[in-house]
Amino acid sequence: MTSQQDSALHSDAANPSRREQILRAAAQLFAERGSRSVGVDDVGAAVGVTGPAIYRHFASKDAMLAEMLLRISERLLAGGTERIAAAGASPVDQLRALVEFQVDFALDNPALITVQDRDLGALTDRDARQVRQLQRRYVEEWVAVLARVHPAASTAACRARAHALFGLINSTPHSAGRVTRPAMAGLLAGMAMAAAIS
Repeated sequence: MTSQQDSALHSDAANPSRREQILRAAAQLFAERGSRSVGVDDVGAAVGVTGPAIYRHFASKDAMLAEMLLRISERLLAGGTERIAAAGASPVDQLRALVEFQVDFALDNPALITVQDRDLGALTDRDARQVRQLQRRYVEEWVAVLARVHPAASTAACRARAHALFGLINSTPHSAGRVTRPAMAGLLAGMAMAAAIS
């Protein structure tokens, strides 16, 4: 685990709070083993505290997972919305901004991408509902931009295209590290844009 990875959990990536350090360690362990195979003591050991000390910050391991997935879902929605607004009126520029944002997020947060994909089902119904609602709103930002890029396409087709793009970009936990980060970012962004516009 490096200081650059999974920084989406931090309000200040250069100076994460103890709570944020715990979340990052939990994300790494959950990604490696699955949330059900990780205990509170494992998370404590990863940040140099006893398991019981974790309870000063989180009521349970499930609370860690819920906060982790809620935070990244909020971060994706806010970041995507900001990128669209900053890109100007061109739908292609808006799409490029979204693609670059998602690529950066995926490359910088590989453990979170894995946990989000695999462990959403481990959340309570209430927490899962909140995460899914945020995720749907993020997807709909993409759908709206894709609909402007492809005005003849149906909403369903634009949504399918958005999910296909997420699949391409979010494959990075399995492939990142084989080339430099800038090269991987350029490769992913180029492939995603080609797929998005075709």
